[in-house]
Amino acid sequence: MNIGLDMMGGDFAPLEAVKGVKQYLLEHDFDGLSLVLFGDEVQLNALLAEQGVPQDKYQVVPTTEIIEMNEHPTRALKEKQNSSISVGFKYLATGKIDAFISAGNTGAMLVGAMFSIKTVEGVLRPTISSVIPKQDGGTGLLVDVGLNADCKPEQLNQFAVMGSVFSQYIYGVKQPKVGLINVGEEEGKGNILAQATYPLLKENKAIHFIGNVEGRDVFSDKADVMVCEGFTGNVILKLAESVYDIAQNQQIDNPYLNRFNFEIYGGTPVLGVEKPVIIGHGISHGTAFSNMIDVAVRMLNTNVLGKVKEAIGRM
Repeated sequence: MNIGLDMMGGDFAPLEAVKGVKQYLLEHDFDGLSLVLFGDEVQLNALLAEQGVPQDKYQVVPTTEIIEMNEHPTRALKEKQNSSISVGFKYLATGKIDAFISAGNTGAMLVGAMFSIKTVEGVLRPTISSVIPKQDGGTGLLVDVGLNADCKPEQLNQFAVMGSVFSQYIYGVKQPKVGLINVGEEEGKGNILAQATYPLLKENKAIHFIGNVEGRDVFSDKADVMVCEGFTGNVILKLAESVYDIAQNQQIDNPYLNRFNFEIYGGTPVLGVEKPVIIGHGISHGTAFSNMIDVAVRMLNTNVLGKVKEAIGRM
């Protein structure tokens, strides 16, 4: 299993990326894992030696360019062929690595995921999801959270299937309850998109659809997978992230509120493409990088993207 990491992406790279590599290797004894690290060879070798990362667990692939956070994604990928993100996707596309992780330019990661590797046959549009901590201790999944600001009902129907498969195989939810984010519980509520999506989800035999869920249900156990277009999903995600920030600012140490720390979940996987691509938050520290590696390992071990492909094929 070869997992690639963009070591130059993120506000605190490459030091925090190196700390994440060290943390993962200290916490997991996995003989079959090799980490392929893309970035400035001189900086990385010095930091890896300083942090005491075992040399037999990684290889450094030298790159000379960095796609900055404010750069245009498509243009940057085209013009910076020797950037850590561009080279990482070349390795992923040619099978030299099995998964790719970055906390760098989100747009470049999304463009690379959709154009460097194949979209799963039948998928209308890939999507991204985010973990939502539930009050009962469970793990909810919100999909889409920003990749697709405008959607069609058929796309939301597929998001529900992909999210349900991911919830089942990565978070161990046997029969994920799927809910449609809406402004009311009753069928027929909502805008045109929600009204048109509801009957598709209701008739979809590949999921366990439980109906509409409102904003007050997001943190409850009513639904395991919550479906919406990326505009609404991103608003909910940013609101959820602010809960942790407020708790920290108020010095509130609460077991449930502490679960809103994005770092413990790693990053956001792109669902609907054929190989694991994990996108991290730009402010990721070592714990987030370690958990992104863990997400990639679990995705490969469970072949969750293969399960997504099978589920989409049966629709």
